[in-house]
Amino acid sequence: MRWFRRPGPPDVPRRPDPAAMVDDLDRFINRSSGGLPGWAVVEARWITDTLRAVLATPPVEVTTEILVTGTAGDYLPTTLRGYLAVGDDLRDRPRADGRTPDQHLRRQLTDLHTAVTTALAAVRDRDLDAMSTQSSFLRTKFTRSDLDLP
Repeated sequence: MRWFRRPGPPDVPRRPDPAAMVDDLDRFINRSSGGLPGWAVVEARWITDTLRAVLATPPVEVTTEILVTGTAGDYLPTTLRGYLAVGDDLRDRPRADGRTPDQHLRRQLTDLHTAVTTALAAVRDRDLDAMSTQSSFLRTKFTRSDLDLP
């Protein structure tokens, strides 16, 4: 008589592990390296290295985690898969917009690299801002004030 039993608690979806996603992406890049231009493999690995640097700067905020999981789980793999789907004989042939698939790939990788580098700079700036705030606090707390009586 199962219908009288109460259902168990719903399964809580697990949040993806950003570091594992970056590792999976590296393996995908390595497996796909034979079909990608050498410069694209280097650029893609540069992006994953930058993602690791972002993750290595704790605490990882939600917005940072979203950027890393989005880039590692969707944006970069989609870019690479899109290029790999194009036939070798079409990769250097200009399309309707006048750009070749190679040029599109380069531009997309550059845009992704710019985004993750900007995120890394923001994470590091956050740390510098925290140090600056702490310095101001300590200066205010432990130095004489202009309002102190002589």
